[in-house]
Amino acid sequence: MIKILMIINGLVFLVQFTMGEIQNPSDNHLLTDLFAFHYWRSPLFRPHQLLTHLFMHASFSHLVLNMITLWIFGAALEHLWGHKRFLAFYLICGLGAALCYMGVITYENVRLTSEVNTYLANPSFNNFRIISTHYDLVNAYNEELSFPDTPAKMEVAKMFLRGFQIANRDMAFLGASGAIFGLLFAFGYLFPNSFVYIYIPIKSKYIVGFLILAELIVGIQNVPGDNVAHFAHLGGVLISYLLLRNWHRKGKHHFY
Repeated sequence: MIKILMIINGLVFLVQFTMGEIQNPSDNHLLTDLFAFHYWRSPLFRPHQLLTHLFMHASFSHLVLNMITLWIFGAALEHLWGHKRFLAFYLICGLGAALCYMGVITYENVRLTSEVNTYLANPSFNNFRIISTHYDLVNAYNEELSFPDTPAKMEVAKMFLRGFQIANRDMAFLGASGAIFGLLFAFGYLFPNSFVYIYIPIKSKYIVGFLILAELIVGIQNVPGDNVAHFAHLGGVLISYLLLRNWHRKGKHHFY
């Protein structure tokens, strides 16, 4: 099953590359619009995207990293569970991660909409500063956008914020990382004392713990311009934990 998943991901990436969506995503985004994951209030959202986004990737390095992780950590889990349960676990973690992240981006879009509407109704320096502080607008998104303190600059700021709000609403998320983090956690949970060789042998529980902690810290920091869906990764971890608790409630939890 792992080989089949890798082949499907590879073929989808090849189609993305052939259509120019990897090299020039701003101009070529038909597949991304149709099959990547979008915010539920975006006109681009379709229910099937909750699963189809798992088989798309934004770059070759994104694909390779996920597939290597799938191969290394998924093999033992597939051997333990069998093909069907492994596939069900993989897809459920990916779907659950998407649903968890939908909650995060819903909160973010609602907050942004509220802040933008507040500024449009009362275009004061302070209201713009609130938005700029949250999203680092001047430095990260538009170096020429100065703090609007004249009527002309206020109109420019209004136009910019409307476009910024729409861009955030219609942002696409893609990749198998939510499912992959679910597998990572499952491996660390079931084989906590197995060694993974990264220059030196390290127990899996330490690697998994470090990765989860790093995702949590970076996700909370919410650095402007960071386009990695850290809370989708953590959502995959959460769903993985809930599934494992349910599946192994009456059995032993650790296998090595």
